[in-house]
Amino acid sequence: MPTPVTPHRPLTEDDVRLLRSGVSGQVYLQGDPGLTEEAAGFNLAVVHRPVAVVAAGHAQDVVVAVRWAAERGIPVAVQATGHGSAPCDGGLLISTRGMRGVLVDPERSVARIEAGTRWREVIDAAAGHGLAPLCGSSSGVGAVGYTLGGGIGLLSREYGFAADHVVALDLVTADGRLRHVTADAEPDLFWAVRGGRGQFGIVTAIEVRLFPVTTLYAGGIFFEASSTASVLHAYRAWAPTLPETVHSSVALLRLPPLEEIPEPLRGKFVVHLRYSYNGPAEEGEALLAPMRRSGEAVLDHIGQLPFTETDSVCQDPTHPMPGWHQGSLLRSLDEDTVDALIDAAGPQADVPPLVVEIRQLGGALSRPATPPNAVAGRDGAYCVHVVGPLLPGLEEAVPAAGNGVVDALKPWSTGGALLNFAAVSTPEDVAAVWGAEAHARLVAVKRAEDPANLFRFGPALSDD
Repeated sequence: MPTPVTPHRPLTEDDVRLLRSGVSGQVYLQGDPGLTEEAAGFNLAVVHRPVAVVAAGHAQDVVVAVRWAAERGIPVAVQATGHGSAPCDGGLLISTRGMRGVLVDPERSVARIEAGTRWREVIDAAAGHGLAPLCGSSSGVGAVGYTLGGGIGLLSREYGFAADHVVALDLVTADGRLRHVTADAEPDLFWAVRGGRGQFGIVTAIEVRLFPVTTLYAGGIFFEASSTASVLHAYRAWAPTLPETVHSSVALLRLPPLEEIPEPLRGKFVVHLRYSYNGPAEEGEALLAPMRRSGEAVLDHIGQLPFTETDSVCQDPTHPMPGWHQGSLLRSLDEDTVDALIDAAGPQADVPPLVVEIRQLGGALSRPATPPNAVAGRDGAYCVHVVGPLLPGLEEAVPAAGNGVVDALKPWSTGGALLNFAAVSTPEDVAAVWGAEAHARLVAVKRAEDPANLFRFGPALSDD
């Protein structure tokens, strides 16, 4: 087990002066104007209380900040967009949101992505060369953090996890070195960081493969609440028949009565089928036909899309808000599973405004990466992801109801989860995500690379 970081002494004026003189970016201390804004992420429920924040401008800033923290026994956290970050209490928070940049090599079909870059920038840069990245459902998410946690999106059943296609990465480790990590040069680190996220250092850039995709036959259908059972049962029978070129999911949505929501959906319970086919439109339409007949549609927006417009498939929120989420993996989706889901989260269930998504996995997501990596969840046939807003008055109701949905589906669970979709913190939870063998290897790499547990925020790696 990594040795816990020794509590650090209070910062002196010399400490602060050394940090500020060593980095090109801004340094914020508690009480400084701008700290709250720099530390804020997309999930406003995650509140950081760091001793200082470094707004890194380039990789050398990260090197200096990590060395400075290590010398003083101060634990280190990193954040780019803050979609999946853990609270940093009493540590040094390194913000990489200013480290933006994409360089596409069309001959190799590879993109080099800086640490703070969002998928929108990568998508647009790749599209100019007729290529696409393995991004997720929202282009506003940070590309690096998403990839290090595994990463599944509209092309993943065909090509695999985003982490499977990392060619190289630049990593600042606990000893303050900037290392170029590849399968040949640093095999253990290369295995661990691709899927193990930020427990081994701070990634300042990654190189990822791109794919020859320019358009998809994609979009979504919103069905009436009265069609919930027919749509879900049709989906469980339909999804296993699909080729790997199809990505699909179905979500139960309780939509608030907000003006920005289209009037037919405003304030309603609906079932949202999300669908994407990488191939000719007529083939995509033929594959979709059984689901079009499965219920009464409120809105249907499936058609040929440029890859640059695929945010419209899932229509994820784009504005920061406080949120809660949890996830698990299912080994099957059968008649009893669907009935349990409807009882727990269907239109008649007494629950707060949750989003409950069942996403089909399998295909390339079930096959080992080459070279192997630490991505968890290849044994799942479907994943469950439950999300809810932690708005005033819902702080207790949303987690209670969300966990209730996950618990209702436990009879069909593999016991694991996708790291990006699971809120895990205890060593027991973390071990369950990876399984015994992979978890033991992750702990061994952590012990070798970060014996003082400098990078301790996030999933806790322990062999206890």
